[in-house]
This record gives sequence, C-alpha cells and structure tokens, in this order.
Amino acid sequence: MSLGAQAEPGAEAADPADSTDSTDPTDAADSAGISRRPGIALLVIAAAELMVVLDATIVNIALPSIQSGLKMSAGDLAWVVNAYAVTFGGLMLLGGRAGDLFGRRRVFRFGIVVFVLASALGGLAPNSGLLVCARVLQGVGAAVAAPTALALIATNFPEGKQRNRAMGTYAAMAGVGSTVGLILGGVLTEYLDWRWVLLVNIPIGIGVLAGTTVLGEADRSHGKLDVSGAAAGTAGLLCLIYAVTRGGQQGWTDRLTLTCFAVAAVLLTLFLVRQARIEHPMLPLRIFNDRNRAGTYATLFLVGLGMFATFYFLTLYMQHVLDYGAVRTGLAYLPFSVGIGMMAAIGSRLVVKLPPRLVAAPGLVVAALGMFWLSRLTPHSSYPGALMPAMFVTAAGLGCSFVPLTLGAVRGVEDRDSGSASGMLNTAQQIGGALGLATLATLSTSFADNRLPRADAAYFSGLRTHDGALVIRAQEAMTYGYTRAFVVGALVFATAALIMATVVNAPKQEASGS
Repeated sequence: MSLGAQAEPGAEAADPADSTDSTDPTDAADSAGISRRPGIALLVIAAAELMVVLDATIVNIALPSIQSGLKMSAGDLAWVVNAYAVTFGGLMLLGGRAGDLFGRRRVFRFGIVVFVLASALGGLAPNSGLLVCARVLQGVGAAVAAPTALALIATNFPEGKQRNRAMGTYAAMAGVGSTVGLILGGVLTEYLDWRWVLLVNIPIGIGVLAGTTVLGEADRSHGKLDVSGAAAGTAGLLCLIYAVTRGGQQGWTDRLTLTCFAVAAVLLTLFLVRQARIEHPMLPLRIFNDRNRAGTYATLFLVGLGMFATFYFLTLYMQHVLDYGAVRTGLAYLPFSVGIGMMAAIGSRLVVKLPPRLVAAPGLVVAALGMFWLSRLTPHSSYPGALMPAMFVTAAGLGCSFVPLTLGAVRGVEDRDSGSASGMLNTAQQIGGALGLATLATLSTSFADNRLPRADAAYFSGLRTHDGALVIRAQEAMTYGYTRAFVVGALVFATAALIMATVVNAPKQEASGS
C-alpha cells in the first residue's frame, strides 16, 4: 500500500505544457495532447498503476511458498521484497525525469515492456538468484512506468472535473491494488503455483501496451538525465541493505560486511554531492529546506519502514505458525484494508479543520498501539480475538495519517520542483520500507535463532520428517522473532508521531492547499 499513489498533486505542475508534440500525432489524441478516448486512456493508466501496486503486495502472500520452493533462508527471503522496493524507490525520480525529456508515452511503454519481461523471467526463475535479479528489473520497469503514468493524466485530461476524476481513479488503484494483490496472490499460490503471482503480469502488461495508442503526448522538456547520480544512489542503497542483511548472518565484523558499509557510505555521499552541484539534479536538495516538508519526508520514511515489516512478518506468522493457507492469509488481510480505507476518508475531512500534525500524529500513535498489540501474539493466538483487532487498529492509525502526509510532501513547493517533491513522497516510503525490512528481518532471525538455532530451517526439517515436536519448537522461536520485530515497529511509529508533533507545524489552511 503506497502513500504516493494516493495523490501526487505535484505531478500536474511538473508538466510545463499539456500539449502534444506535433511530430507524434495519433488518431486518438488531438493536437493539444488531450485523448479523444478518455475512458480507454484512463483504463490504460489505471491498469498500469494497478499492476505496479499489486506487485508490491501479491508477492508477500507467496513468500512462504517461494522460500520452500527455492530453498531460501529467512535472511535471503527478504530480498524478494527488497530488490523490488529499492530499485523502484531509488529510480523513480529518474523515471519521471526521463518521461519529461524523451516523451512520457514512449517512456511509459518502455517501462511496461521491462516490467512484463522481468515478470516472465521471475516466473520462470529456477533459483533464488535469478528471481532476485528479476525483481530488480521489475523495480526498474515500475520506476519508469509509475511516474510517467501519473504525468500522462495531466497530458490526456483537461483541467477541472475530468482531470480530478482521473486523478481520483488513479489514487483508488493504490488501495484496490493492495487488496487485490493480497487476495489474488493467495488464490494463485494455493490453486496454481507461486510462479503465477509474477506471470499474471504478462497478460495485464500486454493489454496496457495495446491501449497506449489512445494516449496523447506532451512537449518534451530540455535538460540532461542524471543517470550516474541515480546509479550511485541506488547502488549505495543496495550495498547498505546487503551489508545489514549479511551482518546479521555472518557477524558485524565480517570483512565483506564492513566493505559494503564503506562502499555504501562513499556512494551515497557522492550522490548527495552530485545533486548539490549539477544544474539539473534528479533530487534538488532545496526541497528539504522547508521544515514541514523535511519532517513529512522523515515521517514517510518511518511509515514505510513499519508498513513493509508488518506485511512481511504477518504473512510468515499466519502461514508458518497458524498454518493458514495462502487464500486464507489473503482474506485475513481484509480488516487491514478496511481500516486504512475508512480512516483515510475520515482523515481527508479532518485536514480541513485541523493542522496536519493534529491528524497524523494521533493516527501514528494509534498505529504504534496496534503494533504493540501484535507484539503480544503467541503461537496459539486466535484470529478474531487477537490478530484481527490488532491489524485493524494498526491500519486505522496509518489510514488517518495518509492524507496529511501526502499533502505535506508537496506543500509550498515551487513549480520547478513539484515533480521531484511528489516523487520523493514515494521514494521515501519505498526506501524506508526496504531498509527497515532488511534490518527487522535480520533482527527477527537473530531473536528466533537465540531460542532455537536456525529456527526456520528446523521448521522445514520438522515438516519433512513429520517431527511434530520440532515444528512446535520452531514455531515458538519464530513467533518470538516476529513479535520482537513488531515491538521495534511500534517504536518506529511512535517516533514518526513524535516527528509530526514537534517538527511539522503547518497550519490547517496550508495543509489543505497545495
């Protein structure tokens, strides 16, 4: 569930002209770039967003099946999620800039092609290494397709009711995609095979590509594409996450672990220095000068950290400890989706009456309480008595914070930086989620292994040998690891609430503006 897809008002302002290049006309778009078939155009854009958001959650349900099918360790399993999240978040700003320079429709098509090919590669992957590589490529395709899809709304729909309706449909795909991903992932995994959670993207992607002929094109911007900066930033993040993962497995004094930390520090420093010096930076550092915006990005980073970990560990808990099937696991997430959707609607009304900190901070406190409730789970906890209400409380708190965070990310930004500011909304959440998942997966494994050495391996060994006593011991150890991660998640949400309450001081009228 991505905050960024909820609304990115900056994308509209980032487009200097909503007109089509006269050298690239289509029979479905007029000379101003406005699509003559708005219904089909909206369907194409919404389907693309649905596919990208769906892929962020559909794989979560299949994680236990992927782990057993490809013989992956608990530490390596997190890379199935993180490989996608890091490249998606790290390259999203570059993808949006590429659309401005080379044509949004053209770049959008390229992103969809890469995404579809990567999905095919992942679905056919014979080993974990190739699967992770495919997820990296999926992230590249998503980073190109997602921001250009949003920008194409500004190109293809005139200002006013029509564009607002299109933006609303696009935003709705975030919640719909997440929920559909959880349920569809369960159905495909349980009744077909985990590989179909990736292969299902192929027919969707082909349909999107076929419909791009109705999309209009905008004039191209002038400038340069900061490929080296994007490469340095993304590579630095990958090195950092690998170092965190390896450190938990091999020890924090391991030579390769220390080397990766050092390389990550160098690459990320080079990225920041480059962004400060070049004429057309991918990430203008001046967008962080505003106190409210900087505080919002920090909060988004922490929210992403907690949300990714919640989905990851709840899925493993339900399938490994409670013995839920994939379909039942997907359906068990429905209260989470309901809680977010219901409170997001209420939050959108509260932000016009209260300052954003008075809406988001209490919501994040509630989310922290929900995470603490999840930390009390045991191998014998019931769904209606413990798991369902704890999930709902967590989701309700997060949902209440979504609208003020989305508004705060683009509040008061200059027109020239609106695209970067809105893109940073997604990037902060994705990178926070990837780094947090790597850290919490390492922490969870460490706590579990303290109770039972190699607890996840012992669990699968017990299943193969029908050793019920070993399975129970492994489930108890894994539950302890999962719940320790939930404790940290509760502290993360509490910290996010503190930042919103003390750093962000925007008045209510400003929060409801930009």
